[in-house]
Amino acid sequence: MRFLGSFVLVAMAARGGSPLLVPLLVCLILTDWVDGKLAVFLHQRTVFGARLDSLADVTFYGAMLIVLLMLKSTVIRGEFAWIVPAIASYAVSSLVGLVKFHRVPTYHTRAAKTCWLLGALATLAMLADWSVWPLRIAAAGVVLTNVEAMLITLILTESRVDVASLYHALRLRRLAHSTLLEDINPR
Repeated sequence: MRFLGSFVLVAMAARGGSPLLVPLLVCLILTDWVDGKLAVFLHQRTVFGARLDSLADVTFYGAMLIVLLMLKSTVIRGEFAWIVPAIASYAVSSLVGLVKFHRVPTYHTRAAKTCWLLGALATLAMLADWSVWPLRIAAAGVVLTNVEAMLITLILTESRVDVASLYHALRLRRLAHSTLLEDINPR
């Protein structure tokens, strides 16, 4: 729903906006939250689901940026110094994952979930002509989150999904090394 709804948001913005744009935006934000909670509650977490969720996230982020460029272009252009590093850090993080594991990382870290909320709030703030500061805070958070994702990729010994944080990646690495040592030196 979030993936397809992202294209509807862009179509609405291309027509100059719609009274339904913000309610649809909020609905799509909520679908991400509900989807994740349902997957955990129903024990339906899968690698495919994590990758599909990441694709929907990237599509939604892109749609939010396009919507803001269409409807608030002057303000958004003035914020490129904040937006470009966020996009570039995502590109570099994805490239690191592609080089090491031949796929884009889908870690769904706690920081990424926080930035998802910050990005959504920033978009709503921009559409309401409130302030650019939520956008700047979200962009800075995205850069830090992408740095964490790069470090996770560099630390992990195999491709993983749903790694909560750098701390958890370090634990997974220690576990992998201790298991390897057990295999080499059985008791």
